[in-house]
Amino acid sequence: MNREYGGQSMVDPIRKVVVRRPDAAFGSADPERWHYTDRPDLRVAQEEHDALVEILRGKGAEVVYHDTLLPELADAIFVHDAAIVTDAGAVILRMGKELRRGEEAAIANCFDRMGIPIHARLEGDALAEGGDLLWIDDHTLAAGLGFRTNVEGLKQLAAALEDVGAGVTPVPLPYGDGPDACLHLMSLISMLDHDLAVVYLPLLPVPFVELLQDRGIRLVEVPEAEFPSMGPNVLALAPRKCLALEGNPVTRERLEAADCEVLTYKGDELSLKAEGGPTCLTRPCLLYTSDAAD
Repeated sequence: MNREYGGQSMVDPIRKVVVRRPDAAFGSADPERWHYTDRPDLRVAQEEHDALVEILRGKGAEVVYHDTLLPELADAIFVHDAAIVTDAGAVILRMGKELRRGEEAAIANCFDRMGIPIHARLEGDALAEGGDLLWIDDHTLAAGLGFRTNVEGLKQLAAALEDVGAGVTPVPLPYGDGPDACLHLMSLISMLDHDLAVVYLPLLPVPFVELLQDRGIRLVEVPEAEFPSMGPNVLALAPRKCLALEGNPVTRERLEAADCEVLTYKGDELSLKAEGGPTCLTRPCLLYTSDAAD
């Protein structure tokens, strides 16, 4: 069966992915307002992004650019957060970070141009960001409950996922550095295979860790020293084929010991200054699954 969207997984091979090249809004971002560590160098950030895109293409992904002009939205390069794509179409989220409001409509327009239907939209008081939403399997969406995603968001997500036979598992998040910082669920965990995840254990709640272990998911631990440099933020291009931020040598060694192929990209301006790794910079919208073959 041919289709143009779908794949409720964090690990199946990526067939089509949306990205957004850093633009003037990103390059001119006020670090204090956007909670960046410093103002990014736009030229270098674009070069780093171009190299990341070439890695994606080299692994067989069709790359689609989300290029709508968004002069006030520096964080819009992190296309993972404004929506998820299910087997029934896109679910347009509602950003918990008020500065990012407006990204939702823009990504919906991008999907419309790609022929991806809008299955649902979060409304009213609902909040949810893609960085808090982690497919454990195609029927289970783990959802971080914190500053960026709230109870009403999870309620509306659960209703939207009924049509695709999936449920939502809440995962309470720690306070971390407070509401202005970005601590998503995927700041703490990335799925690398159906039975493998990379995690920063100290900030994960015990019931969630036990759920993962009960499902036979092996956990590769990120050391404390590599948590600030986004050691847990790893994009699975396919099962056990990973894209990670350059550096974090201990985490990389542990991933390779777990039979992972680890590719890296340089992200000094693109990722480290803006606190967003490879998962944040990509929105997979079509995966190679058993019913999405050519």
